[in-house]
Amino acid sequence: MKPPSRRNVMKSALLWASLLWPAFIIAADNNDEQVLPLRQLIQEGLDENPEIKAAEQRWLSAQARIPQVQTLPDPKLLWSHRELDTRETMYGISQAIPFPGKLGLKGEIASSEAEILEQIYLATRLGLAAALKEAYYDLHFIYKSITIVEKNKRLLVQFEKTAEAYYAVGKGAQQDVYRAQTEISRLIARLASLEQRKQSLSADINRILNRHPYSALGIPEEIAMVPLQHTQEQLEVLVGNSAPLLTTQIKGVERGDKAIDLAKREYFPNFELSASGIRQEPTGINGYQVMLNVEVPLYFATKQRQGVKEAVAGRESSKDDLQKVRQELLFRVKDNIAQAKRAEELIHILQDAIIPQARFTLAAAQASYGVGKVDFLSLLTSLLTLLDNEIELHSEIVEHEKALARLEGIIGERP
Repeated sequence: MKPPSRRNVMKSALLWASLLWPAFIIAADNNDEQVLPLRQLIQEGLDENPEIKAAEQRWLSAQARIPQVQTLPDPKLLWSHRELDTRETMYGISQAIPFPGKLGLKGEIASSEAEILEQIYLATRLGLAAALKEAYYDLHFIYKSITIVEKNKRLLVQFEKTAEAYYAVGKGAQQDVYRAQTEISRLIARLASLEQRKQSLSADINRILNRHPYSALGIPEEIAMVPLQHTQEQLEVLVGNSAPLLTTQIKGVERGDKAIDLAKREYFPNFELSASGIRQEPTGINGYQVMLNVEVPLYFATKQRQGVKEAVAGRESSKDDLQKVRQELLFRVKDNIAQAKRAEELIHILQDAIIPQARFTLAAAQASYGVGKVDFLSLLTSLLTLLDNEIELHSEIVEHEKALARLEGIIGERP
């Protein structure tokens, strides 16, 4: 076997330089852009998002309703004048008094409704933070993909020049040049697609932050992948104890129980007490009158009884909704755990085995192509395989973090 010539060794060195130099260029370009901190974005979203503000105002509105329903109805001032043989003037006040316990139950129901809206508010905050994290991680993946594709495009340009040089001296085929040009065009098209996705994700993040869609964002910071810390059993316990979406339904059942108690109280009468002063003219005699009115639930068969049925049906509906939400949340927990564990396994395989092997294969193909031992197609295949593997690695890192973000959106803490 002949040792490689000095010229071939120089070509291999140039190929190695072409592999490393684009990465330095891209890193320098990225350093010019401002880093986009995730923590800062989440805080801005929680402060500025209109959906969160609306949920908070609905909660505050429900809190303000509690003392209103616990208060007696406004009293009525009475005045009357009568002309017969004598002149009588009557003046006084009346007060409606609900049956004992009704106002208290109305206050408890209003309090439950306020607690429901509070949990909806908390769930909205968690859901927005999770949605913002998912969009942020997707944007991170797009930036990483653009960096990798740009690096490989520049490598392909170098490969194209090398193939043209080999073809010019009769050591290569013209189809190698065409293959390189085709792959360069494919990468350019891929970059265009990535750029469109970047613009869409940026607009989506700005929407969540209540910014203008064209507001500048910056480069997402690096993701530090942290493995799942809780077991499935622990996460299921957290769902039952702290998940706002589930607590909302539990509060709904409690409200239904109180609504049934209030509906049963409607069988009992309400009262109205009035006191009046009377003056008779021209005698000048003064007197008074006290009156008690009782509201008789005469039509209980079509009113109070149906009201109880309505309240019972509402409570049972809340129970069914509770079971539905519990099952849905448990499914989402298990599904996201499975996605996170799958991503962790694939990340380890890609980092420890596949990508190092793909890089070694590319380096060997570069060296062998420089001395004519490997054809251009093998070199091209090695480069594109490494490209796909590197993009897949970042995709799995992002999918892992998105699964954890969705879990955090359910339980309210880092899973």
